[in-house]
Amino acid sequence: MIDRQLTIIGAALDLGAGRRGVDMGPSAIRYAGIDARLAELGYACSDLGNVETAVAEAAQQEDSQARFLTEIKRTCERVARLVAGATRAQQIPIVLGGDHSVAIGTLGGLASVHGPGGVLWFDAHGDLNTPETTPSGNVHGMPLAATLGRALDTFASEAWPLPALDPKHVALLGIRSLDAGERALVKELGIAVYTMTDLDRRGVEPVVREALERVAGAPFVHVSLDMDVIDPEAAPGVGTPVRGGFSYREAHLAMELVAEWGQFSSFEVVEVNPILDRENATGELAVELVASAFGATII
Repeated sequence: MIDRQLTIIGAALDLGAGRRGVDMGPSAIRYAGIDARLAELGYACSDLGNVETAVAEAAQQEDSQARFLTEIKRTCERVARLVAGATRAQQIPIVLGGDHSVAIGTLGGLASVHGPGGVLWFDAHGDLNTPETTPSGNVHGMPLAATLGRALDTFASEAWPLPALDPKHVALLGIRSLDAGERALVKELGIAVYTMTDLDRRGVEPVVREALERVAGAPFVHVSLDMDVIDPEAAPGVGTPVRGGFSYREAHLAMELVAEWGQFSSFEVVEVNPILDRENATGELAVELVASAFGATII
């Protein structure tokens, strides 16, 4: 049963991405009415605003293999503390990104309360690179590897324990772009990865239900929704679009199944880029999908 008290936390961060603009994602999602939509569903929402975040023009790029990592970690530490506080207060945190590196803070905050947990990771990409394997140096391609305890010295912080995730309770859905280092890590750790080919062949419902079984029983289960998991035809305003993703209805069905299951501890929606969007269509879709995950139905 999903708790009725929600805490919204914004992280207007784009330092982890290679393309600017996702720092405006939290504003776009709020503008689309996320708080009003959740209130319609009977939830009490407390919006804590955005955590302090540096901008690229005022930040130093210390390491080309993990660009702006110092500033990213500072932002994630702020997110982690707020997520941990909401969790201890028996509230469900909803984190609005920003690029996907904010998940280091979200998962770190949850793990600081519960220990290593699980995640449903909806994404076109694996985000399983490390500073050693990254082809770009963009930290938004590393949060899952970081929270699984890879590159411990690089991502260590007093704000979270590492690893923050147990690989046996990790499921990636909608994947259609993996680098060589990411494929090797998937095999090494035995992570469950459901590609779009799997979804096409087997159908959304059986795949999502299997993923839910995978994460069930973890000390916490986080749902991380990168809007690029959806096909660019339905979600044009994303940081790193990849053709061939979830359709509009497939994405809603996935979230409806998550709502039916109802055992998640937190939610996150990231990578909305209003610069690339059409009349905030992606921001509005993000709100619709959050609503579906929290129980919105037709009847």
